[in-house]
Amino acid sequence: MKHAKAFTMLASAVLLFSLASSPVLADSSSSKDKKEVQYPNATRVAPKLDLTSEKDQKNINAGLDAVAAGDKEKATQYLQPIIDGGSKSKYAQALALQGMATIKYNDSDFKGAIDLLQRSLSNGVMPNDTYFQLEYELAEFQVADEQYQPALDTITKWRAEGKKETANSYALEGNVDYRLKKYPEAIAAIKKAQSLTDKPDPNWNQILMASYSESGQSDKAAQMAQQQLSANPNDPAALDNSLSVLMQAQKYPEAIQLMEKARASGTLKSEMDYVNLSKLYLIQAQSVDNPVPDATKSGQVLEEGISKGIVKPSADNYILLGEAAELAGNNSKALDSYTKAIPTAKDGESAVNAARLLLEDNKYSQAKGLLQQGVDKGVKSKGTAYMLLAKAELGLKNKAGAIADMKLAAQQPDTAEKAQEWLKSNGTTK
Repeated sequence: MKHAKAFTMLASAVLLFSLASSPVLADSSSSKDKKEVQYPNATRVAPKLDLTSEKDQKNINAGLDAVAAGDKEKATQYLQPIIDGGSKSKYAQALALQGMATIKYNDSDFKGAIDLLQRSLSNGVMPNDTYFQLEYELAEFQVADEQYQPALDTITKWRAEGKKETANSYALEGNVDYRLKKYPEAIAAIKKAQSLTDKPDPNWNQILMASYSESGQSDKAAQMAQQQLSANPNDPAALDNSLSVLMQAQKYPEAIQLMEKARASGTLKSEMDYVNLSKLYLIQAQSVDNPVPDATKSGQVLEEGISKGIVKPSADNYILLGEAAELAGNNSKALDSYTKAIPTAKDGESAVNAARLLLEDNKYSQAKGLLQQGVDKGVKSKGTAYMLLAKAELGLKNKAGAIADMKLAAQQPDTAEKAQEWLKSNGTTK
């Protein structure tokens, strides 16, 4: 059973795109005011602009303003006619395509947004600053649509032709590399991003820790997670990430120590936190010669959470309590917990667990009823349930019933061999 939480990863890159700046007339001297050039070393030769119509400029400005305001209807009213040939200016068409691409993106139509943006870029008639801004935006759109390799190709092209390196672009590259399972490349990209700014995004550390963990460098991931938690002791996300990497590194004592420290300081506040700490103790109990101390603590943690009203008395949590109590050698408490889980459990596992304990106390009739209930509700191993039913029937002096159950167990792959041996030893064929 895997108990570790997954990293709190970003679903996609944080999109930082913005609309292209207002267009300028090709013959207007105002186009060369003191605005800083963003791509001074670009290898692309900027084409001559062809926007000469003040009407086109007015419509583009109105359309892009509407996009920025989230007014889809108004944006479409101004921009779609330009795309459909209402303007001879390729520059105007390119900006209109970008505006409508943003509309598509805001509607979560990522593929439609990508198509329009690619058409905008292939148009070609736009200044370098606008062109490379839209090319970078294309990479972000591709990440949003989970087109990771195309996104990486776009970032590579953007950087090669634009001759620009930014922290955000390397962070985006690292995100993509991680999703492509190129973990060394992801590590290098995130480190590069962090080196290019004095205010790195804390989310970048998540990708870096996950890449360390996935590439087998779990010690580095754990060290980094603990450093992050030390710097942000009251941050739930930092606690989650620290716990995740420690568990992936199978550093269970360290993970327990970390969570106990959080519990002592009062920062262990969610149901998931209490359940995870309980599971950590249970995992550790299963790996030592004497499981009783850790199994007992597993139950105590969960009971504390229930008493505080943080942990719900759900079927899953009662099953966890039962497992802890059983491993601690407290069968009566385990039976009570499994029994409490039965009414709301999604399957019959808790009923089978309770029946198994009842059989140990020779309570065959009660066990039989619960076993049948478990089989009817669905269990992972029908064969095991049938063999337990056979044991209950034998306890009730019903050998014919036991044989019938063993024959059913013999039809299940996981218990076929044992059931057939029993049937043979009892002079019965399958």
